[in-house]
Amino acid sequence: MRLKHSFIMLTVSSMLAGCAVGPDYTPPKLSTPNHFYGQNSIGKQATTADAQLQGWWKKFGDKQLTRYIAIALDQNLDLAQATARLAQARAGLGAANAALLPSGSLSGQAARAYQSVETPLGQVLNSSPSFDRYGSSYETNLNASWELDVFGGLRRDREAAQAEYQATSAGIAATQLAVAAQTASIYVNIRAIQARLDIARKQVETHQQMLDLTNLLYSKGLVPERQVHQTQAMLAQYQTSVPLMEASLETTLNALDVILGTPPGSHRAEFAASVPLPSIPKTINMGTPGELLTRRPDLIIAERHLAASNAKIGAAMAEYYPKFSLSGLLGSATSISEGNLFGNGANQAAGILGLRWRLFDFGRINAQIAQAKGREAEMLAAYRLAVLKATEDVENAFSTLAKRKQQTEMVSQGVDALQHARNAAFSAYQKGVASKLEVLQADESLLRASDEETLARAETITSAIAAYKALGGGWQID
Repeated sequence: MRLKHSFIMLTVSSMLAGCAVGPDYTPPKLSTPNHFYGQNSIGKQATTADAQLQGWWKKFGDKQLTRYIAIALDQNLDLAQATARLAQARAGLGAANAALLPSGSLSGQAARAYQSVETPLGQVLNSSPSFDRYGSSYETNLNASWELDVFGGLRRDREAAQAEYQATSAGIAATQLAVAAQTASIYVNIRAIQARLDIARKQVETHQQMLDLTNLLYSKGLVPERQVHQTQAMLAQYQTSVPLMEASLETTLNALDVILGTPPGSHRAEFAASVPLPSIPKTINMGTPGELLTRRPDLIIAERHLAASNAKIGAAMAEYYPKFSLSGLLGSATSISEGNLFGNGANQAAGILGLRWRLFDFGRINAQIAQAKGREAEMLAAYRLAVLKATEDVENAFSTLAKRKQQTEMVSQGVDALQHARNAAFSAYQKGVASKLEVLQADESLLRASDEETLARAETITSAIAAYKALGGGWQID
């Protein structure tokens, strides 16, 4: 009796102390620089607050873009899959929590039997004058069992399930960020194609006028035949570019519909008119590399996978130790009639202390522990690599954005200069000191530069979207 009491006290004390074998998780300490290298090229854009990154798409000043991103975040099917994965992870965490709690069940049965008299038991019973070969039995029981998590294996399983659930939760934020960035990029691409398509149609019209005028001059012997053919070739080139742009516009509109979770063609009518490109954000706050660890969803996912792999080492090490369980039964049984089932004489009870120990299976346990440690080493390397790649993403994004802005500014200056040249040519034409062909040539140069400016602005806006995505987009995961 004293031994039994001592064992119970030891078991309860161990559980209350909360001891669990295996290493306790400590987030790895990574050395990160105090600032990004790219901050030197963008000056005052270095300071940050996470709130300034939230809803970053609104900074482009386009209400239609904002509406489409809201639709995508509500209807996108990739997000629906991520939400379903979260529900699965939540169920797994619930199962891990339930494993730590006692379980109970209720059972009952009623049986009617006809006893053989040829068996040894039947022969003995048949010797009794009052033996009745028909018999009935009734039984009902309340069963309870509880695996005592003395060495913390179940608690380590719960830690792993909780970390995986948190990683899946961060996965939703990662999908939201990717969907928002992709929607914005597709929208900008649509507007850029529409603008360039308008320019291409104007170029076709301008070159048609140039060809008509060149043919007139050639008929009067004022220009050589070579110039006529050159003008025809330029006209054909621009005429060819129009259907290619129209096809590209169609496919991009279809891509937008799909990412919004709607059939292709659902939003086609909303792009009937061409509108200017969204504005380029003047500043984007970068923050510090250390802030990326708590802001970028992919880094949170990698860190939570590392925590889960650490917990699984403890779960594997717990197999070294015995597992204890308590079971109990409280019920009633009778073989006379159901009327006596709940009588005092039919009551029955049992209590069981169970023990399971893989005493001669340590070789397999050692292999499982080695496998778990190898998995943790892999996850640690993956986390460190993810941090490096995240820093690389930010550096590349802001370097590209800075250079794209410079390119856009220079192209815009060229467009302004060509606009002044066109105005001067038209003024000279009105005064009779310049020909109409010179005005058309100035128009062609201006249109070509405007096309380059549109493309440069679209690339700059896309680079800004990539910068917001690289910074984590302001998503906060608890």
